[in-house]
Amino acid sequence: MLAFFESARANLVAARTAQQDLTVAFAAIGVDYMELHPVIHRAIRKEAMVRGAEAAAAQFVSFASTLDEGDGTHDEKVNILREIYRVRADGPYTPRQSAWAERPSPNNIGGADGVLGMLKTTLLDTLQSCEGESLSRLIERGPRPFVVLAVGVNGVGKTTTLAKLAQQISQLGKKPLLVAADTFRAAAIEQLEMWGSRIGVEVIRHRHGADPAAVVYDGLAAAKARGIEVVLIDTAGRLHTKSNLMDELRKVTRVLAREVPGAPHEVLLMLDATVGQNALSQAKQFQAAVGVTGIALTKLDGTARGGIVVAIAEELKIPVRLIGVGEAAEDLQDFHAKEFVDALFAQA
Repeated sequence: MLAFFESARANLVAARTAQQDLTVAFAAIGVDYMELHPVIHRAIRKEAMVRGAEAAAAQFVSFASTLDEGDGTHDEKVNILREIYRVRADGPYTPRQSAWAERPSPNNIGGADGVLGMLKTTLLDTLQSCEGESLSRLIERGPRPFVVLAVGVNGVGKTTTLAKLAQQISQLGKKPLLVAADTFRAAAIEQLEMWGSRIGVEVIRHRHGADPAAVVYDGLAAAKARGIEVVLIDTAGRLHTKSNLMDELRKVTRVLAREVPGAPHEVLLMLDATVGQNALSQAKQFQAAVGVTGIALTKLDGTARGGIVVAIAEELKIPVRLIGVGEAAEDLQDFHAKEFVDALFAQA
């Protein structure tokens, strides 16, 4: 316990020192750091950790001077500056995004509106590269049964998202089957059964603690026997850093490939839009382990802006299939790059 408090005290001292360094660095350029918007604070602190306080202050001046070159009211410029830093705070600022921002051409920007427009265009170009086919379209032209394997860490909303997907598939006149391969948590099995009962979709389950691969095997056997068109497999949330759990997931994929040619036909990685940069690490690890073929971005109905998907699109080129923007089944929507970028800037 003493070690815990010593660690907490050390972290607090480090945080205060970092803030003092930033305050001094910004004072040197005539800016009151404490009066900046919290979103700008968050991105500046992240940048300061990597490049230092003075470099973070210099980057701020670079953005601010770009805006000063153009037209627009003070409030408009502040809003755009905040927008730029909001995207930076949501995820890594990749080279493609930063290229125009760090070396702007005032003659080509056209004032405050031009800066915002250039940022939107850059993001749209990046996101359109990962705007793949919708999951419904893949299912429509895919084999039978079409197998979707849902993966991700704990708490991202895998079970709920799969249930909404099953409901949408049923509404399209197709026959889905839910497979409760998350056998580590009894509550997960019960949750999926509750959803299945509510939406009228059968659930294949085993007892708590059973081998997930065995549950998947029985699920596929049931799907073949009952003429199921789409199999939706819920898996246990696992930390992307735990190699033994990732090995277990590989075992599940081997069973799928053995029992159904080409399965899993979609490995859908669920990512929480609120976690920021950690989502990129998750995506890389799951991609290496099981070959992620699509992403579902959940929890976009709150304060999350989902800027991390830009970094994922730029670095991994994984198609974004679905976004979750609310609690209802219809709030699970196909991803469209233009609509996503428009929503990202809606409150600029």
